[in-house]
Amino acid sequence: MRGSFPGGIRPRTYKDLTAGKATRTLPPPREVVIPLSQHAGAPARACVERDDDVRIGQVVGEADGLVSVPVHSSVSGRVKAVEERPHPAGRDMMAVVVESDAEDRWIDLEPLDGDVLDAPGDLVRRRVLQAGIVGMGGAAFPSHVKLSPPTGGTIDTVILNGCECEPFLTADHRLMVEQPGLVATGLGLVVRAAGARRGLVAVEADKPDAADALGPEVERVSRRIGVPLKVRVVPVVYPHGAEKQLVFTLTRRRVPGGALPVDVGALVHNVQTAAAMVQAVSLGRPLVTRIVTVSGDAVREPGNFLVRIGTPVAALLEAAGGCTGQGPITLVVGGPMTGAAQCTDEAPVLKATSGVLALSGKLAPRLEPGPCVRCGECVRHCPMRLDPTGIAIRSEHDMLDEAAGLGALECIECGCCSWGCPACIPIVQLVRRAKVGIMARRAREGAS
Repeated sequence: MRGSFPGGIRPRTYKDLTAGKATRTLPPPREVVIPLSQHAGAPARACVERDDDVRIGQVVGEADGLVSVPVHSSVSGRVKAVEERPHPAGRDMMAVVVESDAEDRWIDLEPLDGDVLDAPGDLVRRRVLQAGIVGMGGAAFPSHVKLSPPTGGTIDTVILNGCECEPFLTADHRLMVEQPGLVATGLGLVVRAAGARRGLVAVEADKPDAADALGPEVERVSRRIGVPLKVRVVPVVYPHGAEKQLVFTLTRRRVPGGALPVDVGALVHNVQTAAAMVQAVSLGRPLVTRIVTVSGDAVREPGNFLVRIGTPVAALLEAAGGCTGQGPITLVVGGPMTGAAQCTDEAPVLKATSGVLALSGKLAPRLEPGPCVRCGECVRHCPMRLDPTGIAIRSEHDMLDEAAGLGALECIECGCCSWGCPACIPIVQLVRRAKVGIMARRAREGAS
């Protein structure tokens, strides 16, 4: 096991609540809400109307741009509405609402004629786009775009990210334990499509059962395609799941500011994303389900669930036995470090929703921020080697040029700075505000 990246933190993980619990498949809910904004880039464009009959896998939102993907119905039934509905991002967004008929009628799929590991790269990219696959670890960047590096770019190393470094979350862990062959095939598929010379699956050291399960399967696929593939166990440090940090740990290559892993010859995909790619290429199956961890100290029966995209958060909490009801509860979609607190349980599961957490006041206390004490903890923990509090102060005073000069746009919003701040300053939120302001102003300047 080699050393990790500079900075980072080691919070308590709470993964013991669900790590040993097998994935349960939930039946389709009575109604799914399919947001048209489930990916980085332009939202999809609705292509169905109220009262239309739809099947599972049917496109209900068409890709609307190069950095965009289609969205599909995850149930069969009737389109109830095309309207704004609550979104995990914290505001209402356009969505296609489908009332399930509980019949699970699928569209006609087109299985691949031949071995998925022999599929040419162009076919892989086309089917990944048609399936609406995005990064399922949280970033939700369209996967077909990542498989198409800029002209002249060369990918020599493919990395599947199985670190799942956020506390509480164990969805990727369970996939690797329960379906290691699917993950290993996904690694081989991406390596072949990218023309890479090697492939790695990164697993943090607190998941030895996942590493053990993957080992033989990765070796099998390596022999099949004739390319070196390995499982690499990395130290338990947050945020090891961040692309730039993981690339550094495994290759010792630093991704420069403003650059992407592909610029140093690396391509990173989440393990659930790779598994979805296999199903898309081999079966023609769109992305309509994913594994989600439901956990937290306010959840009665934490667990891992295979659910339909668009399932309301309330249905997941019900499947986990509901909440304890003791004191105020903070509901989070995603992990506790980078997830979004919710004001309603009506928001749906998205393609990139890895977890739903219900946290008591003990784990999510409401603390009043105080003045910065100049302790330097945020600087010490920052994995991007930034000055988080310096950026935050300038954000508060709308000093956007100065914030940009301090590297605000390089922040990966991991939350290490806020986690380590003894003054309880919401540093990452202030940095995020600065980033939004900087990008908005640059967009205005570019349009003028």
